[in-house]
Amino acid sequence: MANAAGESLYLHGTDRDEQARLSRLNELINERSLREMGLRSGERVLDVGSGLGQLTRAIARVVGAGLVVGVERSAEQLAEARRLAAAAGEAAVDFRQGDAARPPLGEKEWGTFDVAHARFVIEHVPDPLAVVRGMARALRPGGRLILEDDGHDIMRLWPEPAGFDRIWRAYMRTYDRAGNDPLVGHRLVALLHEAGVAPLRNTWLFFGACAGQADLRAYTENLARILEGVRERILELGDMDAAGFEAILKSLREWASRPDAALWYATSWAEGRRQ
Repeated sequence: MANAAGESLYLHGTDRDEQARLSRLNELINERSLREMGLRSGERVLDVGSGLGQLTRAIARVVGAGLVVGVERSAEQLAEARRLAAAAGEAAVDFRQGDAARPPLGEKEWGTFDVAHARFVIEHVPDPLAVVRGMARALRPGGRLILEDDGHDIMRLWPEPAGFDRIWRAYMRTYDRAGNDPLVGHRLVALLHEAGVAPLRNTWLFFGACAGQADLRAYTENLARILEGVRERILELGDMDAAGFEAILKSLREWASRPDAALWYATSWAEGRRQ
């Protein structure tokens, strides 16, 4: 759960296996996120929860001479982000360690950013509004605040693998037990409003595939590894035993070979402007 200080708990950890999963997921979805952001050359961008930095570095390539600051709490993720940037010969991102609700900005940096962005961050914090308010404070008047996050109840696999609905409901309950909200994607616009940011638009970014598309196996494996990463937390709920858990995972992986398999999922997107 969130600790006594109310700090966030990232359920999936930051070990090498999780970093590999996140890296592959970035390869699958970054282009769509980047396209939707509509960035312009020269903009100053704050990327909160920058993780392995793949999307943050892509942002930097778009804005060019602008400033890009990536904020990440995990020392392990931050070290890997810096390593990947160095290996690619890129030094345009200023990666900083810090909390999403309290970005490590200098006194003169507050109120200067053109864009503040967070993806898959506020689903993992006990106080999403505190994060959004911190992002808003970093923006200049007229600056854009962009949130991408999950409402996990919209996941659909068809035909549904045996037991998938059961294990996915258990997965969402692990969020509740940690003091986080697995449905926070549905209230992104409300969070913008509550933070004093004027909502501009909302949409969905579709992340899915079907039989006949090469990415179906990659998306399915991402799901399986997400569930494996919280295996013990799911088992602690008492709704299934280890054998049942493994049987569902086996069913999920076999499902990806069906000629009629389809995975339907979309991430919530909301954008607002600081007044």
